[in-house]
Amino acid sequence: MNHGRIPVPLRLLSYVWNYKSRLLVVLFALSGLTLFQLIGPWLVGRAIDVGIDIDTATGLPQGNARTLMIAGLLIVGAAVARGFFQFLQTYLGEFISQRVAYDIRNDIYDHLQRLSFAYHDKAQTGQVMQRATQDVEGVRMFISLGVVRLVYVVALLIGTLVMMLLVDWRLALVTWIFIPPTAAVSIRMTSLLRPIWLEVQNLQGRVGVVLQENLSGMRVVKAFGREELEQEKFNTEAQNLFDNSYKTNRIQAKFGPIINGIWAVAMVSTAWYGARQILDGNLTTGQLTQFMLYLTMLQMPVRSLGFITMFWARASTSGQRIYDILDAESAVKEKAGATELAAVKGHVVFENVSFGYDAISPVLRDVSIDAKPGEIIALLGQTGSGKTTVVNLMPRFYDVSGGTIMIDGTDIREVSLASLRRAFGIVQQDVFLFSSTIKENISYGAFDATDEDIYNAAKLARIHDFIETLPDKYDTWVGERGITLSGGQKQRISIARTLLLDPKILVFDDSTSSVDTETEYLIQQALAELMKGRTTFVIAQRLRTVKSADQIVVLKGGRIVERGKHEELITQDGPYRQIYDLELRDQEEAYDRERAHAAATPIETAEEAEAVTAGGGAD
Repeated sequence: MNHGRIPVPLRLLSYVWNYKSRLLVVLFALSGLTLFQLIGPWLVGRAIDVGIDIDTATGLPQGNARTLMIAGLLIVGAAVARGFFQFLQTYLGEFISQRVAYDIRNDIYDHLQRLSFAYHDKAQTGQVMQRATQDVEGVRMFISLGVVRLVYVVALLIGTLVMMLLVDWRLALVTWIFIPPTAAVSIRMTSLLRPIWLEVQNLQGRVGVVLQENLSGMRVVKAFGREELEQEKFNTEAQNLFDNSYKTNRIQAKFGPIINGIWAVAMVSTAWYGARQILDGNLTTGQLTQFMLYLTMLQMPVRSLGFITMFWARASTSGQRIYDILDAESAVKEKAGATELAAVKGHVVFENVSFGYDAISPVLRDVSIDAKPGEIIALLGQTGSGKTTVVNLMPRFYDVSGGTIMIDGTDIREVSLASLRRAFGIVQQDVFLFSSTIKENISYGAFDATDEDIYNAAKLARIHDFIETLPDKYDTWVGERGITLSGGQKQRISIARTLLLDPKILVFDDSTSSVDTETEYLIQQALAELMKGRTTFVIAQRLRTVKSADQIVVLKGGRIVERGKHEELITQDGPYRQIYDLELRDQEEAYDRERAHAAATPIETAEEAEAVTAGGGAD
């Protein structure tokens, strides 16, 4: 369906239709509220004319107390009924608006989970967060005040105008003269407020972006001593927000008295003309009172129409920003009728694979790799050579631009994304831990894992002994992004999380780059047994990893320029030998020294290794 031609507010109403049964009750409540609100002034007029019955000649009342009491009870009853319907309308109207906001937020979150890396590479976190909060709140107010209230305002406006005509059409015409200028001033005020309110909305998002970036980069801010600069940036945005918010108050303070003044003139004019009508015998005191109450009641819908147009305008802006996310299509799509990838053996084949983030700048060109089950494939190359891209293509974080990737002879585009990604265990270069317990972080991908499974994975990752030294052990709370742990500890928790999945294909994206050499050696010992029978892709600059690989694939400029084993490539004067001389030879000499030291002082645990090399402190 082409949504481009459908106005955004009308698209948003599709969410309201999900609650059509409650919406019908709201419409019923609005009908009852409007009816009893219109009955009120009529009852007051009847109470004066019948219950009091003032003689225009003598000015004395001629009614009786019993009639007046019945009229009073009816007025109270109408007020109670009006209160009930108003409660029902407010309660259900707010329920619908809050549920719509809930549904939209869930749709945004769910859609973001389904979008490929290509979208998230370009999206700004602060802007996405604003659309899921501030813009959704704008839509919620549109549903509550721009839709539900619009029905009520229109019904009340029409009903009040009709009742005025029924009381006295001449008096109604006198009063209606003041409606156009009141509406014009109200609309003018709203037209001035609308862009400022939209700017306030944007400024709130910008304040949030500055705050989010400052908190995320606090270590960098303090390291470079830029606290004053960051404070100035925040003060600038906060000042702009204050200025615009204050400007809205000034506009309301300017136009509010004008509207009140016009309406005051309308009240005086109506009262004067109505009094003349009473003296001429064309109108009763009760009818004039009734008419004045309708005039007071008319002020609300007339003034509200301008504000309602503002909510519709805001919904158009907020809704468009929301649909920018919801209408975004993932570059990676699951094929209709995709099969499940089952009984994976781990035979991964790249056939002339090419890839580019755009059509102009290719990242990979004609990459072919044949990784048999149980083999270790080491990807080597300088920064930007395409190593990480190779491993990101296998679980379809991105889709190839050309060529084919197959697992066990099946094109990965033919299988479901969920089953494909279950075959992989990935330890990424940028280790991310959630604000949760260590146990929950380790079991993140295996929610049904037992405590024993978690402990075993931690032992293999050489982190169990450290966790046992913590006061709350596995229930210790990890700070945001794991900032309460050292780099090596975060890395090993991430490895334990991957090991718990028991995948057939392992991907270690520089997985031991943040640990010291002793800890790396212990991790490699644990991984050696784990890798048996599993296909493993390793991106690393550590010599131990490279020397143990069944295949070393050297990438340069997105192409494979050399491949083979360490013993073969070291004898050739090629790219691998250059990398070895520049980066790996020093590691080999360091390993020789470590072996000599280890022979004299055996190290039993990873924690002792950290104590030896880092003094036990955070990395």
